Amino acid sequence: MSLATQEHGARTTILSTGQTLMGRKGFSAVGLTEILRDAGVPKGSFYHYFASKDAFGEAMLVAYFEAYHAEMEEVLSRLGLTMAERLMMYWADWRENQAAGDCQGRCLAVKLGAEVADLSEPMRLALKAGTDGIIARLRHAIESGVEEGSLTVKEPAADAAAALYSLWLGASVMAKIGRVQTPFDAALRTTRRMLGLGGR
Repeated sequence: MSLATQEHGARTTILSTGQTLMGRKGFSAVGLTEILRDAGVPKGSFYHYFASKDAFGEAMLVAYFEAYHAEMEEVLSRLGLTMAERLMMYWADWRENQAAGDCQGRCLAVKLGAEVADLSEPMRLALKAGTDGIIARLRHAIESGVEEGSLTVKEPAADAAAALYSLWLGASVMAKIGRVQTPFDAALRTTRRMLGLGGR
């Protein structure tokens, strides 16, 4: 194994370990010692890859959203389904991930959004770029669904996409606060209405 491969592997391990821990506890509650211990990486190695904890947080968010966007594109491009069906699968996956007692780092935008946006400008910008990417993919999906006839949307696709993302983000927060699933039920009903799906 080359040195470059080893270094990439160590960096990836640190990022994925931090993502899992911070997905459970939040950014401020997790220290570097805990990340490195769980990752099995010496402390000196951390500063070889990241200048600071904030720089690590930024890199972690960038990596998280890259993976999220790729998974989202896979769901929204599945063959043999209408775009309406693909979007409903996306929301079903969202609900399943958020409903898990331990999301294993799959819900960083929900878990870290409000916290790190006030802590670090680079992390806030990474969050903004990542969430903008989600909304852009939703907009494209809505436009495609309207064009194929599986969706009926009264407002501009960009507005609908932003509103739906905000709706589901809020539902995730409320589900965590109440430890109930009813916010997702309400979000799903509203989503169906906005997309012209009625009771389907």
